[in-house]
Order: sequence, then structure tokens, then C-alpha cells
Amino acid sequence: MKYDTAKIEDAVLALLGVFEFENGRVWKRFDFDVMDSLHVKGYITDPKGHRESVYLTEEGMAVAKRLANAHFDLVEDSRPSRHSGRR
Repeated sequence: MKYDTAKIEDAVLALLGVFEFENGRVWKRFDFDVMDSLHVKGYITDPKGHRESVYLTEEGMAVAKRLANAHFDLVEDSRPSRHSGRR
């Protein structure tokens, strides 16, 4: 599956805006409360500890892929993208 990188960039930028503090400062990682909530829901392994990554559970993978396809699927058409020229 190919994803629209411009849509992904917009989503990441939107998340950075959600978690902005101190007049534009943002952490590079996801919010701890959000990660804890995803763990409680059974979508990811425990985010606590020294590891830099988590694993998606089977259910988490299914939900994550469904959301990725719904939001970032690359649709080929002849209309110019509002992101033309961006990469």
C-alpha cells in the first residue's frame, strides 16, 4: 500500500500543534497519556521503560492499518493536489 506523504506530513504537523507547549516547543515523541491509553485499550505493548519502540498488538495492527488506509491512502487521479510541489 502506498500512502500520500503530504497527508501524513499534515497529520504529523497537526499532532505537533495539539501537543505544543511553551510557545511552539513540542516533544518529538507521542504524548505519554495517549500512549498509556492505547496500551490500556490493548492496541500496543506497554510503552513504559527504556525501549524506544512499542509493538502493535494484533487488534492494534488491524485498527492502525484501517485508519492509515482511510486517512492516507494514495488516490491516483488527474486533479491537482493542494500539496503539489511539496515533498
